[in-house]
Amino acid sequence: MEMRRSGERRWQDNGSSLRGGEDGTGVGNFGSYQWLGHRMQNITGDRGVLKEIIRDGSGETVPPDSSVLVKFSGYLEHTDRPFDTNWFKKNPKLMKLGEDITLRGLEVGLLTMRKGELARFLFKPNYAFGTLGCPPLIPPNSTVLFEVELLDFLDSAESDRFFDLPPEQQDRFPLEKIIKVAETEREFGNYLFRQTRFMDAKERYKRASSVLNRICAKETEKDKVDAARLLVFLNLSFVCLKLERPDRALAYGEKALELDKKNAKALFRCGQACLYLTEYERAREFLVKAQKEQPFNQDINNELKKLASCYRDYMEKEKEMCCKMFAPLNSHSSKANLEESGCAEEN
Repeated sequence: MEMRRSGERRWQDNGSSLRGGEDGTGVGNFGSYQWLGHRMQNITGDRGVLKEIIRDGSGETVPPDSSVLVKFSGYLEHTDRPFDTNWFKKNPKLMKLGEDITLRGLEVGLLTMRKGELARFLFKPNYAFGTLGCPPLIPPNSTVLFEVELLDFLDSAESDRFFDLPPEQQDRFPLEKIIKVAETEREFGNYLFRQTRFMDAKERYKRASSVLNRICAKETEKDKVDAARLLVFLNLSFVCLKLERPDRALAYGEKALELDKKNAKALFRCGQACLYLTEYERAREFLVKAQKEQPFNQDINNELKKLASCYRDYMEKEKEMCCKMFAPLNSHSSKANLEESGCAEEN
């Protein structure tokens, strides 16, 4: 966790400060965390971790061994500045419970949260930094307050267990679980993609693809598997474009089209790849088909304009090159004509 001594982070929720009372005053003005704890929920039974929900989340609570995307700030009693925060990071790090998050109280608290939830917690010393504290920032036997927003989480436990098994045991998993593992890997890839870690994202997408390609699906299950494979191929095509591998982007785009020949995204990716490869006729063919499927898609229309501009530039350069190539011949021809004309005059 990154230490930061920045200014206080205050969240407004229906006009009230997250760290204050109805009048918007800060926690320090309450007098003590003991007073604050009276209105909070006891989630451990021993009052070691107390919780107050500021904004409700939705869906299921965070499963054990998940990887979470959170914003947090930690405060000591009677202080307005956090001793630890990542609240101002544009792209917070995805953290795995038990590995990246080691503060016992924070892990306990996160397991009670739902996606989108905003909450504050009080951690007693045995759930925080213990009797020794963490000098020089955390004094011994400190009760700390954490403000936490759960942006998202990925249930990676089943996926991790799956990849720890040998292939023959993996193949015995039920179809639904294998598809879920592939979806988890794809979601990890999407997170890494948003972090612009394109090579890492590609590896996650390829893991998802390898799992799905090993499935021997029944006819009744084929559509479900193909739908999962289609999404992975689209992701692989896009990330290969980002990695400046248009040949691979085109190959994955064409694999997606084998599953859905009218898929606008697949047609668009293939068009982008062909444009990158300066295969202008093929690029136009793919992009026109994509436009037919989604006539008002601005990205597709802009790519067609870009194609037209690139093609014009290409033709201009070709014309210029031809002029340079034939200039000596034209010059020689003109000289010969002049010489013949001079001879004729002399005669």
